[in-house]
Amino acid sequence: MARRPTIADVARHAGVSRTSVSFALNDRPGIAEETKERILAAAAELGWTPSRPARALSLGKAGAFGLVLARDPDQIGADLFFPAFIAGVEVALGERGDGLMVHLTTPEREESVYERLAADRRVDGVLLTDLRHEDPRPALTHRLGLPAVVVGQSEWSDGLTSVGLDDRPAYVAAVRRLAELGHRRIAHVEGPQEFRHAHRRRSAWEETLGDLGLPPGPVLPGGFTAEGGARATRELLSLAEPPTAIVYGNDLAATAGLSVAQELGVPVPERLSVVGYDDNPLTRYTHPPLSSARADARGWGEAAAQALDRVLAGEEVAHVVLPPAEFIPRASIGPAPRP
Repeated sequence: MARRPTIADVARHAGVSRTSVSFALNDRPGIAEETKERILAAAAELGWTPSRPARALSLGKAGAFGLVLARDPDQIGADLFFPAFIAGVEVALGERGDGLMVHLTTPEREESVYERLAADRRVDGVLLTDLRHEDPRPALTHRLGLPAVVVGQSEWSDGLTSVGLDDRPAYVAAVRRLAELGHRRIAHVEGPQEFRHAHRRRSAWEETLGDLGLPPGPVLPGGFTAEGGARATRELLSLAEPPTAIVYGNDLAATAGLSVAQELGVPVPERLSVVGYDDNPLTRYTHPPLSSARADARGWGEAAAQALDRVLAGEEVAHVVLPPAEFIPRASIGPAPRP
């Protein structure tokens, strides 16, 4: 493998000092235009490109954003929200050659990861996702002087800029549509309640049932996972009075629920209506196609990265509110079965 050319190589080729090369390549004043052109020609001829650490040192920036995820790696790989969100961040950063540094950790080690990122100046700023109740991270980033943007509602941000997308309207619309179809026993398979967005989805389901004068349906944990969704569905369908509709915390749990219903001989939607959340591409190819809530994860990632860019530029950035999630009805819902 050929050795990568260095600034010393460029200096030797152009017949100048390394200081002059540094000035020319970083477009700084202090050298003659003719000398600058000779240096740039030598760099091009040798195929010289700046290394990321050198560029970061020169420009006083790392050229990367940070995303710390305190989730199980298998769960992140299976849930299609994060790949789409990360793709959106990369779209915003990739145009200028910067990147996203993703760290997988545990809640117990999370604080030390942020401290190391700040101390080593590995990133210019961070995106905070999966906000929890009494989440310490907004205050932590304040203390560390680490620029940050909260991916979630403004009331969770503790004074940081936030980029939010309201998922409640989609849940309200789903429950109302199920009620219009005659469903009275509408269950919920919830995500981890330590996450604010999971709690917000459960509250939307619960409050809408109350507004419609319907009894609170059974609720079971699903953990945003296929295993959790399958386990909860099996338990719900074994009740003496099983629900006629189930609203899940995400598409992964809902897809597993569809599979369990088929395994148990419960036809969808004739005896059970099923609704997910995220509207990932696979929802169109389940049998039957899965009703879901469309939230633009890629657009959310792009908007979050753009907001952090503006924060780093010293702008006063107002809270960014994206279009709310939209309920997408498909063939997995239908009229409630007759008694």
